[in-house]
Amino acid sequence: MKAPKDADARRSAEPVICYPSDTLYRPPLEMYRQARSRATELERIIVPPREARCFYVTAGSFFRITCNEGAQVGDLNLFEARNLDERFYSGKTRALHGSHISIGDRLWSCLPYLRPMATVLEDSLAWYGVDEDGGRVHDVIGTRCDPYTRHLLTGQDYHHSCHSNLTRALAEQLDKPLSEAEALVHDVLNAFMCTGFTRDTGQYFMKASPARKGDHIEFFAEIDLLCALSACPGGDCGQEHSSDKPACHPLEVTVHAPPAGSLDGWYSPSHNRYSRRHAPD
Repeated sequence: MKAPKDADARRSAEPVICYPSDTLYRPPLEMYRQARSRATELERIIVPPREARCFYVTAGSFFRITCNEGAQVGDLNLFEARNLDERFYSGKTRALHGSHISIGDRLWSCLPYLRPMATVLEDSLAWYGVDEDGGRVHDVIGTRCDPYTRHLLTGQDYHHSCHSNLTRALAEQLDKPLSEAEALVHDVLNAFMCTGFTRDTGQYFMKASPARKGDHIEFFAEIDLLCALSACPGGDCGQEHSSDKPACHPLEVTVHAPPAGSLDGWYSPSHNRYSRRHAPD
């Protein structure tokens, strides 16, 4: 279709940030780091390749996800430990912090709760920045690989997609049937995944993760959490998104708790304080 005469003028409009975040409370990262330096390890979980595992983290504790053998993407779901209706909201996290997260950014919960669930404290890939393709690391754009989309595109069933992995792990952890657990699975943080959008077609792309053995991302738990983590069947997501072909590695999770008194002055954030009246006076 032929462009109108004023096409350039229309395109020249200045971009406006939808949700300016300069008024957001800034987490006390230095306090968190001081507490972390005195913390002791409580638990170590190994998530096998092409599988998922669940674990709990108490508010005021830390959890680290590590590529302990090699580059491996991990799909993370978060829930408030006693209220599974409150879960990670990737869309609002993206709106507040951008398409990919790093140190100081927070993972936010869904409406009507909308509060920080966890804060990124360390990120060994923070150096990566933006590459020449527009790729960045630790994606909150994508959803998670799932068997429905794969069947739509290929006509094949595949049972080790992250959606199915998370479903099985939650079903086991919560002692629920698969159908009930599946309804709890939601859009994820794609830890270590390098993604962006193509400049010509605007399509979502992935490329091999820059992670190497020992790379990690660590979080401070702002509230009591139930976490579910899948070691993606795409491995480093440099070739196929969801199959048994890519090389895959386990992921290691460590949970640490600081000693009493090391977080004096900190408190777990309350639910969003909007009145929920949804109507003007």
